[in-house]
Amino acid sequence: MNRASGHLRTALWLAGIGLPVLPLREGKLPFGNCPACTGSACGDRPHMKAAGPCHCPAPCHGWAAATTKPDILTSQTWATAWRQGGAVAYHPGGARLTVVDLDNADSVAWARESLPATKSLATTRGEHWVYRGTMQSANGVRPGVDIKSLMSYTRWYGPGTGAITALPDAVRALATKEASASRPVTHTITVSSVVGGGECRHRTPAYLERGIAMAERSIADAQSAIHNSVYRIFLAVLSTHGRCGCLTESHVERLFSAAHAKGESPRHCTAAWTNARTALGM
Repeated sequence: MNRASGHLRTALWLAGIGLPVLPLREGKLPFGNCPACTGSACGDRPHMKAAGPCHCPAPCHGWAAATTKPDILTSQTWATAWRQGGAVAYHPGGARLTVVDLDNADSVAWARESLPATKSLATTRGEHWVYRGTMQSANGVRPGVDIKSLMSYTRWYGPGTGAITALPDAVRALATKEASASRPVTHTITVSSVVGGGECRHRTPAYLERGIAMAERSIADAQSAIHNSVYRIFLAVLSTHGRCGCLTESHVERLFSAAHAKGESPRHCTAAWTNARTALGM
């Protein structure tokens, strides 16, 4: 049995027990969007944060492509992804589950002392603890701990051991602390003067739209060090479009949404944006 058929067989089994699944490419990342979906040109899928009309048959939009439908999983459109795929992932929130991703031995030890026992399974670096119930997803809620539930995906490592238990308040509190630690940020750029004077060429809609779409695509295609990648891309956008006042809150929300889709937390997005502005003296 080759790797593609093995991944597909696993995906069909998971779909059969109610887990929405999707293929991951090498590096545990979702496949990039097709040209029609790049930069959210399709309007996004109905169940995403920016709910839209997209029903693309390809595995676009990361976690939002996850499905339990065998006809989609076995379709010709998904066949290339299974051939090129490096792993199988699932959307925990779509199965009303939450996964506490423990990334190292220290975080596993903390969980054993602090959280109720539940189904657990070994990963390449730590463990996944699976609870019944959903909540907002958040990365970096404490050292080595991420929460995967709504609007996120996680790699399938196996069925694990132990009985699954209800999502405890202790896990929900982690995300609450992470969100409250984030400082509100005003997304609209307030620097209104054009460096060197003259008319702002960025106000040409096509020019600005192309720049934002390229930034979204760069974030979606980032294969490693996502924190650094987001910062560099934010820095590039601000250096090109940030000094003339043409960026709007809608543009910045698009960049943040792209980063969120890659697993970047609101706190890290805000920090990256603020640091980029500071580096440019804005």
